[in-house]
Amino acid sequence: MTTTVREAILACLGDFPPTVPTDWRREGSETRGDIVYTRVTYNVGPGERVWGWLLQADNGGVGSKRPGILALHQHAGEYYLGKAEPAGLGGNPSYHYGLELARRGYVVFCPDHLAFEDRRPPEYERIAQPGSLQDRGYEDWLGKSYLVRGSTLQAKYLSDLARALDVLAEQPGVDANALGCIGHSLGGQEALWLAWYDERIKAAVSSCGVSLLSTIVRDRINHNMALWLPGLLKVADMDAVVAGIAPRAVLLIQGEQDPIFPLDGVHHIGRVAHLAYTDHGQTDRFALTTFPGGHGFPIEMRKAAYQWLDTWLKRPLRARRAPEPLW
Repeated sequence: MTTTVREAILACLGDFPPTVPTDWRREGSETRGDIVYTRVTYNVGPGERVWGWLLQADNGGVGSKRPGILALHQHAGEYYLGKAEPAGLGGNPSYHYGLELARRGYVVFCPDHLAFEDRRPPEYERIAQPGSLQDRGYEDWLGKSYLVRGSTLQAKYLSDLARALDVLAEQPGVDANALGCIGHSLGGQEALWLAWYDERIKAAVSSCGVSLLSTIVRDRINHNMALWLPGLLKVADMDAVVAGIAPRAVLLIQGEQDPIFPLDGVHHIGRVAHLAYTDHGQTDRFALTTFPGGHGFPIEMRKAAYQWLDTWLKRPLRARRAPEPLW
């Protein structure tokens, strides 16, 4: 039997955690300006309950279904900061894209990646054992612990994000047929992996979140632990992941001077993805745009991202037209 590229990549991801009912619950809300913030708890694994921020406009879309977005946070070595940044509660305003999209009429869910914010060991454990339980040490330990058990941190992230998508899709005010995701850096990496893994994602935006793994290895760039999958370069590279999302909508945004995602690898991914979307007859559903800058998400690029999501998630299917080509 011939193994497909998708099957080969899934094999590199290793074992996934068992799927559990999310049993999500709303546990209190507060209004900040024009946005209602709701704390939602849910299960991601056996005995593993987490929580995220659900954001929606205070005065918008009452009685109607709205598109839903997972807003995925960056890395930046800021382990204390996860979901709070895209939710607009802390960090850099350039990465408050979850809040900005909620103001644009989306229902937005902001979860933590494992090892960040509320998904770290308690402070007394981190102080007592800083080598393996503090910040980068904890992320490294997690990655290695999954590897020796036949899994990967990326498989865990994907499993957790699929449960977060379950929560978002089940919200009463959300159109479960109009789900998307957006992220910067690690969040952009995970937005692409989730769109590849879960076909419920109809549109994705990745800001400074991808290049060929082969160019990252070539340039000796250290990266987050979820990026490293055993044997991946024997069967594929990240161009296959992005191309594998076709024909669903994907926008890649990349700084031309980004030091951690080689630009030649990004352009290679763009060419391969463009061919895949051409094969599907959906060239308008893929775009790559670069900007003269480094590892960031400037306002002009966020506007392009929001226009992209509006095009594929907000408008009736029969009326959808792609924005001007960005690549």
